[in-house]
Formats: sequence, C-alpha cells, structure tokens
Amino acid sequence: MEGRAGEAAAERAAEGPIEYWRSYVVTFLIGAILGLAGGAVLGVFAYPYVFIPTDRVAREKVDKPPANVERKVLARGTFVQPAPPDPLHYGKGRVTLYDALLSLEADFEVGPGPNYHVYLVPEAEVLASTNVAKTMFIDLGRLRAFKGSQNYDVPAGVDATKYGSVVVWCEQFGVLISPAKLTPP
Repeated sequence: MEGRAGEAAAERAAEGPIEYWRSYVVTFLIGAILGLAGGAVLGVFAYPYVFIPTDRVAREKVDKPPANVERKVLARGTFVQPAPPDPLHYGKGRVTLYDALLSLEADFEVGPGPNYHVYLVPEAEVLASTNVAKTMFIDLGRLRAFKGSQNYDVPAGVDATKYGSVVVWCEQFGVLISPAKLTPP
C-alpha cells in the first residue's frame, strides 16, 4: 500500500509543478466555497438567537382616550402558525383592533428574527402562499419585542374595518411569520 501511494505521489510530481499543485488548489477552493456557503446558511438561522435579544418582553397597556371613554373594539383575532409549520416561523396570541389602535395582547409571541413588521392586510385569510407584499397592506411599524403586549397606532384616515387580517411579516426575507384573522366582536 505504501509503495502505491508513493508511486502515485511520484507520478503527480513528475507531471510538473503546475499540475501537482493544481489538484491541491482546486480542493482548497471547493472546500472554501462549501465552508462559506454552510457558514452563511448557519448564520441566517443562528443570527436571531445570537444577536437579537429574545428575552425582551413588552408590557404596553391600552390607554383610555381623553374624557375617560372606553375604546371601541372593532375586531379580535388570534395569531396562528402558517402552513406548512416550521420551527422558525411561528406565532401565537391574541390581537385586538380598536378605533385608531391595534393591540397585541400579553400572550403574544413570535419566533425571533430580523426586521419584523406588523401589517394590516385586506385579505381575510392569509396563508403562507399569499403574496402579502402585493396587497394594499398598512405597515403599522416594526415589531418592538417578540413577546408581550404592544400597541400600534392605526394611521388617521384608515378605515380599519376594511382589513381582515393582521400579520407579522419579515421584511428582510419577505416571509410571512404569523397571520391573525380579524373577526368583529
């Protein structure tokens, strides 16, 4: 065995120095490309858990409007995991739409990730296959925390009753994280 390996190395060396080193350079480049690709994929999945604080819990309360009048509830919903289920894109918890305010309740939670936004979407049923980016959605702002109660102002002039769903959307990757179908109380 040792004799054959030595003979093979001698044959490669006899081919010339360029051919001898070419196989090592090609092997190194292939390894580098595969290593970088694997590292990039791992980085995309590990980034939210390593660099974004996932233990932050929001605790915003719905303030009463002036004159101590109760806010009118327009609709309620519950966040669900879009189909097909996967461990990275999930959501759960309740949402309440008031006149001029959207409130994610205390039991709200989504899987961590970069650049999540809260959208009001006109479609009543939002699935993973729904092209949310092409709907006439209203961006209420960036998600403040992955857990807990949060409030988002609905812009003046927007008739919130014309929107059938609230979604958490990842703007960086264009991915639906979790939809909540809104139903009147």
